[in-house]
Amino acid sequence: MPSAELRRDIEELALRLVVGEPEGENGAAEWLPALEKIRELAQREQASGVSAALASLLDNLRETASPEATLQAGIEILQKALDAPAVPVETGDHSLAQDPELISDFIVESREHLANIETQVLTLEREPTNSEALNSVFRGFHTIKGLAGFLELWEIQKLAHEIETVLDRARSSEWTITGTAIDVILESADYLRRWLVHQELALQQRPSVAPPRDQALLSRIVALCSQPDSGTPGLAAMAVAVAAVAVTTETVPAVAVTAVALPEVLVTAVAAPVVLSTAVAGPAAPVEIAVPVSAPAPQGGRRETMAVKVDTAKLDYLVDMAGEMVIAESLVRHDHELAAIKNPLLHRKIAHMTRITAELQKTAMAMRLVPMGPLFRRMARLVRDLSRQFGKQVEMETQGDDIELDRTIVEELADPLMHMVRNALDHGIEIPADRVAAGKPAIARLLLKAQHQAGQVVIEITDDGRGLDRGRILDRALQKGLVKESDTLTDSDVFNLIFEPGFTTAAQVTNVSGRGVGMDVVRRHIEKLRGRIEIRSVPGRGATFLLKLPLTLAIIEGLVVSVGKERYIVPLFAVREMFRPTADSIWTVQQRAEMALVRGALLPVVRLYRIFAVEPRSEDPCQGVLVVAEVEGQHFCLLVDELIGKQEVVIKSLGDTFKHVSGVAGGAILGDGRVGLILDLDRLIKDKNSEPPR
Repeated sequence: MPSAELRRDIEELALRLVVGEPEGENGAAEWLPALEKIRELAQREQASGVSAALASLLDNLRETASPEATLQAGIEILQKALDAPAVPVETGDHSLAQDPELISDFIVESREHLANIETQVLTLEREPTNSEALNSVFRGFHTIKGLAGFLELWEIQKLAHEIETVLDRARSSEWTITGTAIDVILESADYLRRWLVHQELALQQRPSVAPPRDQALLSRIVALCSQPDSGTPGLAAMAVAVAAVAVTTETVPAVAVTAVALPEVLVTAVAAPVVLSTAVAGPAAPVEIAVPVSAPAPQGGRRETMAVKVDTAKLDYLVDMAGEMVIAESLVRHDHELAAIKNPLLHRKIAHMTRITAELQKTAMAMRLVPMGPLFRRMARLVRDLSRQFGKQVEMETQGDDIELDRTIVEELADPLMHMVRNALDHGIEIPADRVAAGKPAIARLLLKAQHQAGQVVIEITDDGRGLDRGRILDRALQKGLVKESDTLTDSDVFNLIFEPGFTTAAQVTNVSGRGVGMDVVRRHIEKLRGRIEIRSVPGRGATFLLKLPLTLAIIEGLVVSVGKERYIVPLFAVREMFRPTADSIWTVQQRAEMALVRGALLPVVRLYRIFAVEPRSEDPCQGVLVVAEVEGQHFCLLVDELIGKQEVVIKSLGDTFKHVSGVAGGAILGDGRVGLILDLDRLIKDKNSEPPR
């Protein structure tokens, strides 16, 4: 611990800087003897932090003769000198900054803070006087700064500190947040994200280059700090505040102390171990004490629940093991030898095990679910930036933020959703002048909505722009040879042409869209997630894209059917009814297609044994069962030999060898130990429609 003499010298230097002692004729040289004395004392006491900081200051002072620059440099180095005694002395070669677990926790927590900062900053842009949002942004940067200082990530700490200073002035009502400040804060958050990416790659021992210091950004932050204010505290109060931090007797870990009444150059925030004052002469500045950074206090409106951070790989393994346990329980329950035992007590125990297994599976699956809200909020920043870039006014609205979806699906949805939002702002929404001319409000509306529907989650992206131009899409498709003039296409057929590779109606290529490489990627992403896209559009009134996705990728409720000796699983959400047909209900239309008469409508019949080249029990439809299914609004019938029953099954990937097999979404182990194929009904009906007539 630094001696009282070293602390006294630092305190005296702080007071000289605060009261603005004249530099004298020699300018910066007047400070050199005092600083050299303090540095020598720090070296004798092996206070390496203070010594290194003062060495840096001495070098800077020798290179400049500007009194203002000297004073600023002196205050900055003083802050480092005051922080240095609070850093615990390491007894070994290991440093906190090299602890992978601490760095990993810092990355995770900082990303959470940055996501919240971005949301609250966008709120501040709409409501500059919203004190709750301002305080939330301030707390986020304050915590990041503290953690970064604790881990010796000085570039992150410096930028976070500068932004914190700007926000503190706004909190003190010295000035109001402006559009320029919003831009600077968001750019600062982006810069910190780049640092987090670098830290993450370094943690994984992958090549990465640290982001260079953005001097232009720092200059813009300093410019914000130099804007006129409504007054600053007196010099005496400043001196007392500095002395209060400098004169200390003990160190308390995991507490942050902020002198909030000081101007930015004197705001002292020490993260992790920090020094508390025990003697203050005169009126003291207000002190804000934060909770330990390792356990952030819940913000307003949030539930006070305890939470632990778990590696996603461990969580996924737990879910997989719960699925395996369900399979094992099903194998035991359906064992023929066990079923032959007439022991009521044994069967009660098996039933009890079944209930526990089902609850375990339900809980494990719930652990994979995350709300849609954070994903929607990420789009708010994109909407803001693009609307400014295009000169458009857009108001984004979200609904169903609390709807939960499998974590893997949400992660995979980020890129498709981002591309569709870009397209909505670029192609769909008009500039304000065109909207007013069309009788619309100048401010456009973009809606992101999530809802449950028929065992799925439906994500809706709706804008009130110009909508899809059927004629323009059709003309472009004819030029590219995607359709023929003789083809009769519905609106849905025409709209789906935008998903073809290379298709675009953009008149010119921009840095946002126009190359025709986006919507086909979107469709592939959604199909990979076992989902589908529907488009609805009214010319001049806007367009709606519906993304229909399963709740989870790990489990499905299905109808187990047999064809010959094989078992297949039909996703239950697509099944409408089942019946045994009669001879007068099967029709052949123009010797081309087989149809079934169902409730007065003719529906195409898909014979599964032909699709998968399986020997059926009988080719006579009247000896089998028709399963009426619906995919994307299209109804059709599957001809199977027998219905076995309904069952929840754990989906297993078929691996790279069989991933291109058409009509199959995966496999599942059934109760009797056999493997059943899960049908991809969307692909089945598309393949059926493309078959040549028999």
